[in-house]
Amino acid sequence: MADQDARNGEDKRPTGIPALRWEEPPEGPVLVLLDQTRLPAEEVELVCTDPAVLVEAIRSLAVRGAPLLGIAGGYGVALAAVRGFEVEEAAAALAGARPTAVNLAVGVRRAQAAHREALARTGDTRQAAQAALSAARALHREDTEASARMAAHGLALLDELLPAGGHRVLTHCNTGSLVSGGEGTAFAVALAAHRSGRLRRLWVDETRPLLQGARLTAYEAARNDMAYTLLTDNAAGSLFAAGEVDAVLIGADRIAADGSVANKVGSYPLAVLARYHHVPFVVVAPVTTVDPDTPDGASIEVEQRPGYEVTEVTAPQVPVAGAGGGIPVAPLGTQAYNPAFDVTPPELVTAIVTEEGVVSPVTTEALASLCARSRQVTIS
Repeated sequence: MADQDARNGEDKRPTGIPALRWEEPPEGPVLVLLDQTRLPAEEVELVCTDPAVLVEAIRSLAVRGAPLLGIAGGYGVALAAVRGFEVEEAAAALAGARPTAVNLAVGVRRAQAAHREALARTGDTRQAAQAALSAARALHREDTEASARMAAHGLALLDELLPAGGHRVLTHCNTGSLVSGGEGTAFAVALAAHRSGRLRRLWVDETRPLLQGARLTAYEAARNDMAYTLLTDNAAGSLFAAGEVDAVLIGADRIAADGSVANKVGSYPLAVLARYHHVPFVVVAPVTTVDPDTPDGASIEVEQRPGYEVTEVTAPQVPVAGAGGGIPVAPLGTQAYNPAFDVTPPELVTAIVTEEGVVSPVTTEALASLCARSRQVTIS
């Protein structure tokens, strides 16, 4: 295990290069991404000059995480409009780049709707492009604000569930500033607990198949001087059995109308373990991740990733021999089952934390009421 001791107290040190930003150099607007596939070894940026480059960045997971994908989708539509690409075609390609993460399509549709409305109203492509960009920037700003509110609601819930303090939190995948315009979703709650002196230990699942916990969450925890310990996914059970986990905090890529939660594969087994060991299992996600058009977990399309992500490993500056550009760790021709997500049923979820408040118990009616309140706030 890799272990990093923390320095307690108020630490708001910057976490490095922003995960995403819009720039307007003399040669034309671009979307600049921190390439998350290169972390933690090196911080390298990708410059997207057209929507096709962004689509590939999304598919390759160079940019990832539900809220950030929504922001990227919005900026992608704006990039197409500003640079004179066919906006409707670009929007379709962006929205379909990853099927499970609903925020991506939400961000695309929002910027697309702003572009259509301005074009119909003015007939001016430049004004329509500016409208799409304004929509993307608004989404970016709203996500930053939502992240702070989720952290506050989540910390209050942790204190209610665990009044003794000294929280030992297990998290899965990556949910920090790398997935958000702010400080993230589930990770933002753990960070708030750390800053208030109430986080005793952050247990970080390495998160197969792409090790997004080991590469990214550990990277963010280290940069924020949090007390964290990395573990293999299949070691979580022994932690629960030893009484070392007080709560599980995860994010979500899509929440169905009935409260079923799609998150990085491995989340569902954690929910089962948490239920057996009487440990709260808490999902933290913005309201935009709730999809009323998806009735239940069985209706969620689960993205299937290439098998070589399991049968090979990649390492910087090492000769490669595998079909996916990595070092083979399984016999040639081995088939791999590699879903990107699994689905946790609502009865295993203690609470869903959003920027608009907490839903517990998780029911269809409670989620519908939350979404209705959110729409009213947006309209007003």
